[in-house]
Amino acid sequence: MSNADDKTRFYAADYVATHNARTDCWVTYKQNVYDLTGFLDDHPGGHEIILRHGGKDVEESMRDADEHEHTQAAYNLLDSFVIGRLITEAVMPKEDGVAPEKLHFGTRNTETDWDKCQFLDISKPLVRQVWEGNFNKAFYMQQVHQPRHSAHSARMFESDYLEVFTRTSWYIVPLFWSPVAFYFFIRSSLQFTDIHLPLLWIPQYADLASILPASTLKTLLSFFFGNFLWTILEYGTHRLFFHIDDWLPDSRIFLTAHFMMHGIHHFLPMDRLRLVMPPPMLIILSLPIATLAHLILGAPIANGVISGAFAFYIIYDCLHYALHHSKLPAYLRDMKKYHLAHHYMNHELGFGVTSKLWDIVFGTKLVLQA
Repeated sequence: MSNADDKTRFYAADYVATHNARTDCWVTYKQNVYDLTGFLDDHPGGHEIILRHGGKDVEESMRDADEHEHTQAAYNLLDSFVIGRLITEAVMPKEDGVAPEKLHFGTRNTETDWDKCQFLDISKPLVRQVWEGNFNKAFYMQQVHQPRHSAHSARMFESDYLEVFTRTSWYIVPLFWSPVAFYFFIRSSLQFTDIHLPLLWIPQYADLASILPASTLKTLLSFFFGNFLWTILEYGTHRLFFHIDDWLPDSRIFLTAHFMMHGIHHFLPMDRLRLVMPPPMLIILSLPIATLAHLILGAPIANGVISGAFAFYIIYDCLHYALHHSKLPAYLRDMKKYHLAHHYMNHELGFGVTSKLWDIVFGTKLVLQA
C-alpha cells in the first residue's frame, strides 16, 4: 500500500454532489464522505432511498424514522464505506487534497473492524479466531449480531480443502437438488403402484383417477404435504436450531459451532457465497428427518413428502439469496424488507423467509413501520 493510500483524502461539497448516479453514488454524514455504490442493492430499505440522497448529506434523513428506521448496526455498517472527509473551514488539506497524517474518523473498511471492536479480523480466517478468541457468550452474541459488510467473501478456514465446503453459489442449489427431488418423486410413484392404497386422502379428487394413474395422484398429495411440511421446518430450524442463542452454553465449542452454522451469516449477511446452504451440510441435517419420515409414514408416502420438501427448499434458498441481493416484485420486496429487518433490527423476531405465516402463528412477527 502506498503512502497516499494511508492518508485521508478530502473532497469539496460540490464535487461530492456530482456523484449521485446508480453507478456512482456518494453521500456525506458528519463531515465524512462515503461511497455507497456497491451497497445500493444490498440496502435493506432498497436502493431508491439512497439514490434520493445521492451526492447529499444523509444525517437528517438517517434520523427520520418516518422515511427509514436505522439501528445502531446501520451506523456501524456505514463506517465500512468511508472514503474521505468533507472540506470545511475547520479542516483543510495541506497538500494536493490529501492530509499529511491519517485522521481516525471511523473504521475505513471492514478489514480493519478488529481495531475498533476487538472481535474478528475479516482479513484472516474466522473460525480459528472464534475458537481462540476466548470471548464470553454475551460479548460474542452482541458482536456477531452487529452486521458487517465486505466487498469480498471472508475466509472461514485456513485449509483450502475445508474452505471449499463453506462457499456455495446460489445456482448450485437448483442444479444439485432438483434431480434429487425428481428422483424421490418417481420412486414414490413406483412404490405406490405396488401398494394399491385407496384414494381416501381428499375424496373430491377421486375422479382424477381417470386422468392420472392412482400412484401419481398419491405421490402428488404426498408431495404437496411435503411443501407444507417444509414451511414448518423452515421456521422451526431457523428459530429453534440456528437461533438457540439463549440456551447456548457459554463455551468456545458451542460458540464456534454457532458461528459456523449461522453466526457467520448474521456477522456478514451480504456475503454472496454464504447465503445458501452447502449441500454436504443439508445432507447431514436432512438424514435424520428423512429416516424418521420413513419410520412413521412408510416408504411411498415418505419419499413423496421428501420430494415436496426438497422442491420447496430449492425455492426457499434461491429466494433467500434474492432477498439479500435482487430487485423483486411487490410481495417479495415486502419479504425482503421483513427478512433484512431480522438481520439489521431484531434477530429475535422475524424467522420466516418465504412467508410470515408461522411468525404470526407463534407470535414472533416482526412489526415494521409503514
